[in-house]
Amino acid sequence: MNATVIEHLLNRIADLGVRHVFGVAGDYAFPIEDAVCAREDMTWVGSCNELNAAYSADGYARVNGIAALSTTFGVGELSALNGVAGSYAEHLPIIHIVGMPSSSVLGSDKLVHHTLGNGNFLAFFNAAKDFTCDRAVLTPENCIDAVEKALQTLASQKRPIYFGIPSDYAGASIGSSIPKPRQAPQSNPKSLDKAVGLITERLMESDHSCVLPGILSARFDCKESIQLFLDRTGLPHATMFADKGMVRESSLSYLGLYYGHLLNEAVADFVEGSDVILGIGMQQTDFNTGAFTAKLPQDRLINIMPDHVTAGDTRIDDVLMHDVLERLIAIADTLPRNERVLPARAVPQPDNAGHITSAIFYSSLQAFLRPGDIVSAETGNASMGLAQIQLPENVAYHNQTLWGSIGWATPAAFGMSMAAPTQRVVLVTGEGSHQLTAQEVSQFARFERNPVVILINNDGYLIERLLCKDGETYYNDLAQWRYDLLPAALGCENWGVSSVSTPEELEQALKACNDETSRGHFIEVRMKRYDAAPVAMALHKAVGTLYSA
Repeated sequence: MNATVIEHLLNRIADLGVRHVFGVAGDYAFPIEDAVCAREDMTWVGSCNELNAAYSADGYARVNGIAALSTTFGVGELSALNGVAGSYAEHLPIIHIVGMPSSSVLGSDKLVHHTLGNGNFLAFFNAAKDFTCDRAVLTPENCIDAVEKALQTLASQKRPIYFGIPSDYAGASIGSSIPKPRQAPQSNPKSLDKAVGLITERLMESDHSCVLPGILSARFDCKESIQLFLDRTGLPHATMFADKGMVRESSLSYLGLYYGHLLNEAVADFVEGSDVILGIGMQQTDFNTGAFTAKLPQDRLINIMPDHVTAGDTRIDDVLMHDVLERLIAIADTLPRNERVLPARAVPQPDNAGHITSAIFYSSLQAFLRPGDIVSAETGNASMGLAQIQLPENVAYHNQTLWGSIGWATPAAFGMSMAAPTQRVVLVTGEGSHQLTAQEVSQFARFERNPVVILINNDGYLIERLLCKDGETYYNDLAQWRYDLLPAALGCENWGVSSVSTPEELEQALKACNDETSRGHFIEVRMKRYDAAPVAMALHKAVGTLYSA
Protein backbone atom coordinates (compact mmCIF):
# COMPACT_ATOMS: atom_id res chain seq x y z
CA MET A 1 0.00 0.00 0.00
CA ASN A 2 1.09 3.56 -0.66
CA ALA A 3 2.14 5.55 2.38
CA THR A 4 0.29 8.66 3.51
CA VAL A 5 1.96 12.02 4.08
CA ILE A 6 2.32 11.52 7.83
CA GLU A 7 3.29 7.85 7.49
CA HIS A 8 6.08 8.74 5.08
CA LEU A 9 7.39 11.47 7.36
CA LEU A 10 7.31 9.22 10.43
CA ASN A 11 8.99 6.41 8.47
CA ARG A 12 11.85 8.71 7.55
CA ILE A 13 12.12 10.02 11.11
CA ALA A 14 12.22 6.45 12.43
CA ASP A 15 14.97 5.66 9.91
CA LEU A 16 17.06 8.35 11.59
CA GLY A 17 16.68 6.82 15.05
CA VAL A 18 13.80 8.80 16.56
CA ARG A 19 11.75 6.59 18.89
CA HIS A 20 9.83 9.26 20.83
CA VAL A 21 7.80 12.28 19.76
CA PHE A 22 7.35 15.02 22.37
CA GLY A 23 4.34 17.32 22.23
CA VAL A 24 0.90 18.36 23.43
CA ALA A 25 -2.32 17.10 21.91
CA GLY A 26 -4.32 19.51 19.74
CA ASP A 27 -7.21 19.09 17.35
CA TYR A 28 -5.39 20.20 14.19
CA ALA A 29 -2.60 17.78 15.10
CA PHE A 30 -4.80 14.75 15.88
CA PRO A 31 -3.92 12.97 12.58
CA ILE A 32 -0.22 13.32 13.46
CA GLU A 33 -0.65 12.12 17.02
CA ASP A 34 -2.89 9.21 15.94
CA ALA A 35 -0.25 8.10 13.46
CA VAL A 36 2.49 8.21 16.11
CA CYS A 37 0.38 6.23 18.59
CA ALA A 38 -0.43 3.61 15.92
CA ARG A 39 3.25 2.73 15.47
CA GLU A 40 5.03 0.00 17.40
CA ASP A 41 8.44 1.64 16.91
CA MET A 42 7.51 5.06 18.24
CA THR A 43 6.05 6.45 21.49
CA TRP A 44 4.03 9.61 21.95
CA VAL A 45 5.31 11.58 24.96
CA GLY A 46 2.64 14.02 26.07
CA SER A 47 4.37 16.92 27.79
CA CYS A 48 2.85 19.30 30.33
CA ASN A 49 3.09 22.19 27.87
CA GLU A 50 4.61 22.89 24.48
CA LEU A 51 7.61 24.82 25.83
CA ASN A 52 8.52 21.87 28.01
CA ALA A 53 8.05 19.56 25.02
CA ALA A 54 10.55 21.64 23.03
CA TYR A 55 13.04 21.60 25.91
CA SER A 56 12.61 17.83 26.26
CA ALA A 57 13.21 17.37 22.54
CA ASP A 58 16.34 19.51 22.93
CA GLY A 59 17.63 17.21 25.69
CA TYR A 60 16.70 14.11 23.70
CA ALA A 61 18.62 15.38 20.66
CA ARG A 62 21.75 15.99 22.77
CA VAL A 63 21.83 12.30 23.73
CA ASN A 64 20.14 10.61 20.76
CA GLY A 65 21.51 12.87 18.02
CA ILE A 66 18.09 13.89 16.69
CA ALA A 67 14.59 14.48 18.11
CA ALA A 68 10.99 15.10 17.08
CA LEU A 69 8.47 17.58 18.42
CA SER A 70 4.79 17.90 17.49
CA THR A 71 2.45 20.78 18.27
CA THR A 72 -0.81 22.15 17.04
CA PHE A 73 -1.20 25.22 14.86
CA GLY A 74 -0.63 28.73 16.26
CA VAL A 75 -0.99 28.48 20.00
CA GLY A 76 1.02 25.28 20.29
CA GLU A 77 3.87 26.09 17.95
CA LEU A 78 4.32 29.60 19.34
CA SER A 79 4.49 28.20 22.88
CA ALA A 80 7.28 25.88 21.71
CA LEU A 81 9.15 28.51 19.74
CA ASN A 82 11.46 29.62 22.56
CA GLY A 83 12.66 26.06 22.99
CA VAL A 84 13.08 25.60 19.24
CA ALA A 85 15.07 28.84 19.06
CA GLY A 86 17.40 27.51 21.74
CA SER A 87 17.96 24.36 19.72
CA TYR A 88 18.72 26.51 16.68
CA ALA A 89 21.27 28.60 18.58
CA GLU A 90 22.91 25.49 20.04
CA HIS A 91 22.94 23.46 16.79
CA LEU A 92 20.54 20.69 17.75
CA PRO A 93 18.56 18.81 15.08
CA ILE A 94 14.88 18.96 16.00
CA ILE A 95 12.09 17.95 13.61
CA HIS A 96 9.10 20.14 14.45
CA ILE A 97 5.81 18.80 13.04
CA VAL A 98 2.86 21.20 13.17
CA GLY A 99 -0.74 20.15 12.63
CA MET A 100 -2.43 22.84 10.49
CA PRO A 101 -6.08 23.49 9.59
CA SER A 102 -7.35 21.70 6.48
CA SER A 103 -6.21 22.82 3.04
CA SER A 104 -9.66 24.23 2.28
CA VAL A 105 -9.50 26.44 5.38
CA LEU A 106 -5.96 27.57 4.61
CA GLY A 107 -7.12 28.81 1.22
CA SER A 108 -10.12 30.69 2.60
CA ASP A 109 -10.91 33.70 4.79
CA LYS A 110 -12.75 31.67 7.42
CA LEU A 111 -12.42 32.70 11.05
CA VAL A 112 -11.28 29.60 12.89
CA HIS A 113 -9.76 29.02 16.30
CA HIS A 114 -6.01 29.33 16.95
CA THR A 115 -5.71 32.01 14.26
CA LEU A 116 -5.20 35.77 14.41
CA GLY A 117 -8.63 36.35 12.93
CA ASN A 118 -7.24 38.22 9.93
CA GLY A 119 -7.08 35.44 7.36
CA ASN A 120 -3.29 35.13 7.57
CA PHE A 121 -2.78 31.40 7.96
CA LEU A 122 0.94 31.51 7.21
CA ALA A 123 1.88 33.95 9.99
CA PHE A 124 3.23 31.19 12.25
CA PHE A 125 4.94 29.35 9.40
CA ASN A 126 6.69 32.60 8.52
CA ALA A 127 7.56 33.25 12.17
CA ALA A 128 9.51 29.99 12.19
CA LYS A 129 11.76 31.10 9.32
CA ASP A 130 14.59 32.52 11.43
CA PHE A 131 14.51 29.65 13.92
CA THR A 132 14.77 26.76 11.45
CA CYS A 133 17.19 25.83 8.70
CA ASP A 134 14.41 24.51 6.43
CA ARG A 135 10.62 24.47 6.47
CA ALA A 136 7.79 23.27 4.28
CA VAL A 137 4.03 22.82 4.24
CA LEU A 138 3.66 19.21 3.15
CA THR A 139 1.19 18.14 0.47
CA PRO A 140 0.75 14.75 -1.24
CA GLU A 141 2.54 16.20 -4.26
CA ASN A 142 5.63 17.71 -2.58
CA CYS A 143 5.95 15.41 0.44
CA ILE A 144 8.76 13.12 -0.67
CA ASP A 145 11.06 15.77 -2.11
CA ALA A 146 10.34 18.38 0.60
CA VAL A 147 11.04 15.89 3.39
CA GLU A 148 14.33 14.74 1.85
CA LYS A 149 15.49 18.29 1.20
CA ALA A 150 14.75 19.37 4.77
CA LEU A 151 16.32 16.28 6.34
CA GLN A 152 19.48 16.81 4.29
CA THR A 153 19.66 20.42 5.48
CA LEU A 154 19.10 19.30 9.07
CA ALA A 155 21.94 16.78 8.74
CA SER A 156 24.38 19.34 7.38
CA GLN A 157 23.49 22.25 9.68
CA LYS A 158 22.38 20.40 12.84
CA ARG A 159 19.49 22.78 13.42
CA PRO A 160 15.68 22.49 13.64
CA ILE A 161 13.42 22.01 10.63
CA TYR A 162 9.66 22.62 10.38
CA PHE A 163 6.94 20.62 8.66
CA GLY A 164 3.41 22.00 8.58
CA ILE A 165 0.80 19.38 7.67
CA PRO A 166 -2.79 20.43 6.82
CA SER A 167 -5.12 18.07 8.69
CA ASP A 168 -6.76 16.66 5.53
CA TYR A 169 -3.39 16.04 3.86
CA ALA A 170 -1.92 14.02 6.74
CA GLY A 171 -3.83 10.90 5.72
CA ALA A 172 -3.61 11.46 1.97
CA SER A 173 -1.64 8.99 -0.15
CA ILE A 174 1.61 10.24 -1.66
CA GLY A 175 1.86 7.60 -4.36
CA SER A 176 4.84 5.31 -4.83
CA SER A 177 7.51 7.79 -5.89
CA ILE A 178 11.04 7.12 -4.67
CA PRO A 179 12.99 10.05 -3.15
CA LYS A 180 15.71 11.49 -5.31
CA PRO A 181 19.07 10.67 -3.74
CA ARG A 182 20.76 13.71 -2.25
CA GLN A 183 24.51 13.83 -1.94
CA ALA A 184 25.81 14.59 1.52
CA PRO A 185 28.12 17.62 1.78
CA GLN A 186 31.75 16.84 1.06
CA SER A 187 35.01 18.68 1.51
CA ASN A 188 36.55 20.30 -1.53
CA PRO A 189 39.78 18.27 -1.98
CA LYS A 190 41.95 21.30 -2.81
CA SER A 191 40.52 23.31 0.07
CA LEU A 192 41.00 20.37 2.42
CA ASP A 193 44.64 19.99 1.36
CA LYS A 194 45.19 23.71 1.91
CA ALA A 195 43.57 23.72 5.35
CA VAL A 196 45.34 20.60 6.62
CA GLY A 197 48.64 21.77 5.17
CA LEU A 198 48.35 25.13 6.93
CA ILE A 199 47.46 23.57 10.28
CA THR A 200 50.17 20.92 10.01
CA GLU A 201 52.84 23.44 9.13
CA ARG A 202 51.95 25.67 12.05
CA LEU A 203 51.86 22.78 14.52
CA MET A 204 55.15 21.33 13.24
CA GLU A 205 56.88 24.67 13.78
CA SER A 206 55.67 24.98 17.38
CA ASP A 207 56.43 23.11 20.55
CA HIS A 208 54.14 25.48 22.47
CA SER A 209 50.71 24.56 21.10
CA CYS A 210 47.38 24.35 22.90
CA VAL A 211 43.96 23.04 21.86
CA LEU A 212 40.53 24.47 22.71
CA PRO A 213 37.90 21.82 21.85
CA GLY A 214 34.47 23.43 21.42
CA ILE A 215 30.89 22.23 21.74
CA LEU A 216 30.28 22.42 17.98
CA SER A 217 32.63 19.48 17.52
CA ALA A 218 30.22 17.35 19.57
CA ARG A 219 27.24 18.63 17.61
CA PHE A 220 28.92 17.57 14.37
CA ASP A 221 29.88 14.12 15.67
CA CYS A 222 33.60 14.77 16.09
CA LYS A 223 34.00 14.35 19.85
CA GLU A 224 35.65 10.92 19.63
CA SER A 225 37.98 12.14 16.89
CA ILE A 226 39.11 15.03 19.06
CA GLN A 227 39.88 12.74 21.98
CA LEU A 228 41.86 10.45 19.70
CA PHE A 229 43.82 13.42 18.34
CA LEU A 230 44.57 14.68 21.85
CA ASP A 231 45.58 11.23 23.08
CA ARG A 232 47.99 10.74 20.20
CA THR A 233 49.55 14.19 20.33
CA GLY A 234 49.53 14.75 24.09
CA LEU A 235 48.83 18.42 23.37
CA PRO A 236 47.71 20.56 26.32
CA HIS A 237 44.04 21.47 26.09
CA ALA A 238 41.45 23.46 28.01
CA THR A 239 37.72 23.91 27.67
CA MET A 240 35.72 27.10 27.74
CA PHE A 241 32.47 27.41 29.68
CA ALA A 242 30.09 25.96 27.05
CA ASP A 243 32.52 23.16 26.25
CA LYS A 244 32.51 21.35 29.59
CA GLY A 245 32.65 17.59 29.15
CA MET A 246 34.06 17.73 25.64
CA VAL A 247 37.22 15.83 26.60
CA ARG A 248 38.36 13.25 29.14
CA GLU A 249 39.03 15.42 32.18
CA SER A 250 41.30 12.93 33.92
CA SER A 251 43.92 13.41 31.20
CA LEU A 252 47.23 14.78 32.46
CA SER A 253 47.21 17.21 29.51
CA TYR A 254 43.84 18.73 30.46
CA LEU A 255 44.20 22.20 31.96
CA GLY A 256 40.61 22.67 33.14
CA LEU A 257 38.42 25.72 32.60
CA TYR A 258 39.72 28.58 30.47
CA TYR A 259 37.53 31.53 31.45
CA GLY A 260 39.42 34.48 30.11
CA HIS A 261 41.05 36.48 32.90
CA LEU A 262 38.20 36.25 35.39
CA LEU A 263 39.46 32.96 36.85
CA ASN A 264 42.51 30.71 36.67
CA GLU A 265 44.99 33.33 35.54
CA ALA A 266 47.66 30.66 35.12
CA VAL A 267 45.48 28.78 32.62
CA ALA A 268 44.74 32.01 30.72
CA ASP A 269 48.44 32.86 30.50
CA PHE A 270 49.30 29.33 29.33
CA VAL A 271 46.62 29.26 26.63
CA GLU A 272 47.20 32.78 25.38
CA GLY A 273 50.97 32.38 25.47
CA SER A 274 50.94 29.41 23.09
CA ASP A 275 52.54 29.72 19.67
CA VAL A 276 49.56 27.97 18.13
CA ILE A 277 46.07 27.95 19.67
CA LEU A 278 43.99 25.35 17.86
CA GLY A 279 40.26 25.75 18.34
CA ILE A 280 37.98 22.94 17.19
CA GLY A 281 34.42 24.18 17.00
CA MET A 282 35.25 26.88 19.56
CA GLN A 283 32.97 29.94 19.89
CA GLN A 284 34.07 33.23 21.46
CA THR A 285 30.79 34.11 23.16
CA ASP A 286 30.43 36.37 26.19
CA PHE A 287 30.18 33.55 28.73
CA ASN A 288 32.83 31.45 27.00
CA THR A 289 35.38 34.27 27.10
CA GLY A 290 34.79 35.36 30.68
CA ALA A 291 32.89 38.53 29.74
CA PHE A 292 35.22 39.05 26.76
CA THR A 293 38.34 39.14 28.95
CA ALA A 294 39.96 36.36 26.91
CA LYS A 295 42.83 37.65 24.81
CA LEU A 296 43.30 35.08 22.07
CA PRO A 297 45.80 36.55 19.58
CA GLN A 298 44.29 36.24 16.11
CA ASP A 299 47.63 35.71 14.39
CA ARG A 300 48.19 32.57 16.49
CA LEU A 301 44.60 31.29 16.51
CA ILE A 302 43.37 28.57 14.17
CA ASN A 303 39.76 27.42 14.44
CA ILE A 304 38.37 24.32 12.73
CA MET A 305 34.65 24.95 12.31
CA PRO A 306 32.01 22.55 10.94
CA ASP A 307 32.40 23.70 7.32
CA HIS A 308 35.44 25.99 7.23
CA VAL A 309 38.79 26.77 8.83
CA THR A 310 40.03 30.17 9.93
CA ALA A 311 43.67 31.08 10.59
CA GLY A 312 44.15 34.73 11.41
CA ASP A 313 42.67 36.66 8.49
CA THR A 314 42.59 33.56 6.28
CA ARG A 315 39.35 31.64 5.83
CA ILE A 316 39.18 28.35 3.92
CA ASP A 317 35.63 27.28 3.03
CA ASP A 318 34.19 23.95 1.91
CA VAL A 319 36.14 21.81 4.36
CA LEU A 320 34.30 19.61 6.84
CA MET A 321 35.51 19.29 10.41
CA HIS A 322 35.58 15.49 10.46
CA ASP A 323 37.70 15.39 7.29
CA VAL A 324 40.24 17.82 8.77
CA LEU A 325 40.45 15.84 12.01
CA GLU A 326 40.85 12.55 10.17
CA ARG A 327 43.86 13.94 8.32
CA LEU A 328 45.35 15.45 11.49
CA ILE A 329 44.98 12.18 13.40
CA ALA A 330 46.95 10.45 10.65
CA ILE A 331 50.00 12.70 11.28
CA ALA A 332 49.48 13.14 15.04
CA ASP A 333 52.49 11.01 16.01
CA THR A 334 54.84 13.29 14.09
CA LEU A 335 53.86 16.50 15.86
CA PRO A 336 56.19 18.05 18.48
CA ARG A 337 55.49 17.15 22.09
CA ASN A 338 54.72 19.78 24.70
CA GLU A 339 57.75 20.70 26.82
CA ARG A 340 56.10 23.28 29.06
CA VAL A 341 55.14 22.73 32.68
CA LEU A 342 51.33 22.71 32.88
CA PRO A 343 49.53 24.92 35.41
CA ALA A 344 47.93 23.14 38.33
CA ARG A 345 44.29 22.13 37.93
CA ALA A 346 41.81 24.14 40.01
CA VAL A 347 39.08 21.88 41.40
CA PRO A 348 36.56 22.56 44.20
CA GLN A 349 37.92 21.97 47.69
CA PRO A 350 35.56 21.70 50.68
CA ASP A 351 35.80 24.11 53.57
CA ASN A 352 34.99 23.59 57.25
CA ALA A 353 31.73 25.53 57.48
CA GLY A 354 28.92 24.06 59.54
CA HIS A 355 26.45 24.80 56.75
CA ILE A 356 26.49 23.89 53.05
CA THR A 357 28.66 26.29 51.08
CA SER A 358 29.39 26.32 47.34
CA ALA A 359 32.81 24.81 48.07
CA ILE A 360 31.27 21.93 50.02
CA PHE A 361 28.41 21.44 47.58
CA TYR A 362 30.43 21.22 44.37
CA SER A 363 33.21 19.11 45.87
CA SER A 364 30.48 16.74 47.12
CA LEU A 365 28.95 16.61 43.64
CA GLN A 366 32.33 15.82 42.14
CA ALA A 367 32.65 12.82 44.47
CA PHE A 368 29.03 11.79 43.89
CA LEU A 369 29.00 11.50 40.08
CA ARG A 370 29.62 8.08 38.57
CA PRO A 371 30.95 6.97 35.18
CA GLY A 372 28.10 6.84 32.68
CA ASP A 373 25.98 9.53 34.34
CA ILE A 374 24.25 12.18 32.26
CA VAL A 375 24.29 15.66 33.84
CA SER A 376 21.78 18.37 32.95
CA ALA A 377 23.08 21.66 34.36
CA GLU A 378 20.76 24.65 34.53
CA THR A 379 21.75 28.08 33.29
CA GLY A 380 23.14 30.29 36.06
CA ASN A 381 24.84 29.42 39.32
CA ALA A 382 24.30 25.66 38.93
CA SER A 383 26.23 25.29 35.68
CA MET A 384 28.80 27.85 36.83
CA GLY A 385 29.68 25.73 39.83
CA LEU A 386 29.77 22.52 37.82
CA ALA A 387 32.13 24.15 35.29
CA GLN A 388 35.07 23.65 37.66
CA ILE A 389 34.55 20.11 38.90
CA GLN A 390 36.40 17.17 37.36
CA LEU A 391 33.97 14.82 35.64
CA PRO A 392 34.51 11.07 35.93
CA GLU A 393 35.10 9.01 32.80
CA ASN A 394 32.22 8.81 30.32
CA VAL A 395 30.00 11.36 32.05
CA ALA A 396 27.90 13.27 29.52
CA TYR A 397 27.53 16.91 30.56
CA HIS A 398 24.98 19.29 29.07
CA ASN A 399 24.13 22.93 29.60
CA GLN A 400 22.63 25.70 27.47
CA THR A 401 25.28 28.39 27.56
CA LEU A 402 24.52 30.38 24.42
CA TRP A 403 20.71 30.54 24.52
CA GLY A 404 20.60 30.48 28.32
CA SER A 405 16.85 30.11 28.84
CA ILE A 406 16.18 29.46 32.52
CA GLY A 407 13.92 26.47 33.10
CA TRP A 408 15.52 24.52 30.25
CA ALA A 409 17.35 21.93 32.35
CA THR A 410 14.37 20.22 34.03
CA PRO A 411 12.45 19.15 30.90
CA ALA A 412 15.74 18.68 29.02
CA ALA A 413 16.81 16.21 31.70
CA PHE A 414 13.58 14.30 31.14
CA GLY A 415 14.28 14.19 27.41
CA MET A 416 17.77 12.86 28.13
CA SER A 417 16.30 10.11 30.32
CA MET A 418 13.96 9.07 27.51
CA ALA A 419 16.87 8.88 25.08
CA ALA A 420 19.05 6.84 27.47
CA PRO A 421 16.79 4.83 29.80
CA THR A 422 19.64 2.73 31.23
CA GLN A 423 21.77 5.68 32.32
CA ARG A 424 21.32 7.80 35.43
CA VAL A 425 20.34 11.40 34.76
CA VAL A 426 21.45 13.98 37.33
CA LEU A 427 19.67 17.33 37.14
CA VAL A 428 21.28 20.27 38.95
CA THR A 429 19.11 23.38 38.95
CA GLY A 430 18.24 26.46 40.97
CA GLU A 431 14.83 27.04 42.51
CA GLY A 432 14.16 30.08 40.31
CA SER A 433 14.72 28.14 37.12
CA HIS A 434 12.86 25.12 38.46
CA GLN A 435 9.72 27.13 39.12
CA LEU A 436 9.37 27.80 35.39
CA THR A 437 9.12 24.14 34.35
CA ALA A 438 8.83 22.09 37.55
CA GLN A 439 5.68 20.28 36.38
CA GLU A 440 7.77 18.21 33.96
CA VAL A 441 9.18 16.30 36.95
CA SER A 442 5.89 14.39 36.77
CA GLN A 443 6.97 12.86 33.48
CA PHE A 444 9.86 11.02 35.13
CA ALA A 445 7.37 9.11 37.26
CA ARG A 446 4.92 8.65 34.39
CA PHE A 447 7.55 6.97 32.23
CA GLU A 448 9.26 5.18 35.14
CA ARG A 449 12.55 7.03 35.02
CA ASN A 450 14.66 7.42 38.17
CA PRO A 451 16.68 10.64 38.03
CA VAL A 452 18.51 12.49 40.75
CA VAL A 453 17.10 16.02 40.97
CA ILE A 454 19.27 18.41 42.98
CA LEU A 455 17.72 21.82 43.58
CA ILE A 456 19.82 24.67 44.98
CA ASN A 457 17.68 27.02 47.06
CA ASN A 458 19.32 30.43 47.55
CA ASP A 459 16.03 32.22 48.26
CA GLY A 460 15.68 33.99 44.91
CA TYR A 461 17.25 34.45 41.51
CA LEU A 462 20.87 34.26 42.65
CA ILE A 463 22.55 34.86 39.31
CA GLU A 464 20.29 37.87 38.69
CA ARG A 465 21.13 39.23 42.14
CA LEU A 466 24.80 39.02 41.16
CA LEU A 467 24.42 40.62 37.74
CA CYS A 468 22.02 43.50 38.44
CA LYS A 469 22.79 46.83 40.13
CA ASP A 470 21.02 46.01 43.41
CA GLY A 471 20.64 42.33 44.23
CA GLU A 472 17.90 43.04 46.77
CA THR A 473 15.61 44.55 44.15
CA TYR A 474 12.17 42.98 44.47
CA TYR A 475 12.16 41.37 41.03
CA ASN A 476 14.81 38.92 42.24
CA ASP A 477 12.49 37.50 44.91
CA LEU A 478 10.47 34.30 44.44
CA ALA A 479 7.29 32.73 45.73
CA GLN A 480 8.16 30.41 48.59
CA TRP A 481 7.48 26.78 47.65
CA ARG A 482 7.61 23.65 49.80
CA TYR A 483 9.97 21.82 47.48
CA ASP A 484 10.00 18.72 49.66
CA LEU A 485 6.28 18.24 48.91
CA LEU A 486 6.67 18.77 45.17
CA PRO A 487 7.59 15.25 44.01
CA ALA A 488 4.61 13.61 45.71
CA ALA A 489 2.24 16.27 44.38
CA LEU A 490 3.54 15.55 40.88
CA GLY A 491 3.05 11.80 41.17
CA CYS A 492 6.57 10.80 42.24
CA GLU A 493 5.27 9.13 45.36
CA ASN A 494 8.00 6.55 45.95
CA TRP A 495 10.94 8.90 45.47
CA GLY A 496 13.55 9.59 48.09
CA VAL A 497 13.03 13.23 49.09
CA SER A 498 15.17 15.33 51.39
CA SER A 499 15.79 18.95 52.26
CA VAL A 500 19.33 19.52 53.53
CA SER A 501 21.27 22.45 54.97
CA THR A 502 24.34 20.85 56.62
CA PRO A 503 27.24 18.95 55.06
CA GLU A 504 26.28 15.81 56.99
CA GLU A 505 22.71 15.93 55.66
CA LEU A 506 23.99 16.47 52.12
CA GLU A 507 26.39 13.53 52.38
CA GLN A 508 23.60 11.28 53.66
CA ALA A 509 21.20 12.35 50.89
CA LEU A 510 23.77 11.78 48.14
CA LYS A 511 24.69 8.40 49.61
CA ALA A 512 21.04 7.37 49.48
CA CYS A 513 20.96 8.22 45.76
CA ASN A 514 23.84 5.83 45.12
CA ASP A 515 22.47 3.14 47.44
CA GLU A 516 18.85 3.24 46.23
CA THR A 517 19.12 3.37 42.45
CA SER A 518 15.72 1.77 41.79
CA ARG A 519 13.85 4.97 42.58
CA GLY A 520 14.14 8.66 41.82
CA HIS A 521 15.57 11.18 44.27
CA PHE A 522 14.85 14.85 44.91
CA ILE A 523 17.23 16.86 47.10
CA GLU A 524 16.62 20.47 48.07
CA VAL A 525 19.95 22.02 49.06
CA ARG A 526 19.40 25.11 51.20
CA MET A 527 22.27 27.58 50.95
CA LYS A 528 22.85 31.17 51.98
CA ARG A 529 21.38 33.94 49.83
CA TYR A 530 24.62 35.05 48.14
CA ASP A 531 26.67 31.87 48.36
CA ALA A 532 27.65 31.51 44.71
CA ALA A 533 30.10 29.47 42.68
CA PRO A 534 33.48 31.10 41.88
CA VAL A 535 32.53 31.54 38.21
CA ALA A 536 29.35 33.36 39.21
CA MET A 537 31.24 35.57 41.64
CA ALA A 538 33.81 36.38 38.97
CA LEU A 539 30.99 37.47 36.65
CA HIS A 540 29.53 39.53 39.48
CA LYS A 541 32.81 41.44 39.81
CA ALA A 542 33.03 41.91 36.03
CA VAL A 543 29.41 42.86 35.43
CA GLY A 544 30.41 46.26 34.02
CA THR A 545 32.73 44.58 31.53
CA LEU A 546 30.04 42.10 30.52
CA TYR A 547 27.48 44.71 29.50
CA SER A 548 29.83 47.35 28.10
CA ALA A 549 31.63 44.98 25.71
